[in-house]
Amino acid sequence: MMIAEVSEKYDLTQDTLRYYERIGLIPHVNRNKSGIRDYTEEDCRWVEFIKCMRNAGLPIEALIEYVALFQQGNETTQARKELLTEQRKQLIQRMEDMQKTLERLNYKIESYEQSVVKKENELKRVED
Repeated sequence: MMIAEVSEKYDLTQDTLRYYERIGLIPHVNRNKSGIRDYTEEDCRWVEFIKCMRNAGLPIEALIEYVALFQQGNETTQARKELLTEQRKQLIQRMEDMQKTLERLNYKIESYEQSVVKKENELKRVED
């Protein structure tokens, strides 16, 4: 699959894909005889994994470390698990923080809505 197809499929820019490859997030992508990137299914699985993890807020540095560990083989299984476990803890904390923020926003919006209803009721009484 050519880079344009991968870009469209995963809704990432071609520049982002090149960047991910350059910094080691996508292990070596094969090139055809013309030197054009030719993504395999495995490459696409990496792209999908990286996109998912980035959407969840995982930092690039953690993903670079994960890919480097993965490339070292099965002896790094425990280290990879620990890295992902730590990232999960951080994600849960961010989600809890976001939930608190959402609750506060809901409270503020409700306060404004009540204020508007109160003002509208006052205006109706004046008009009557």
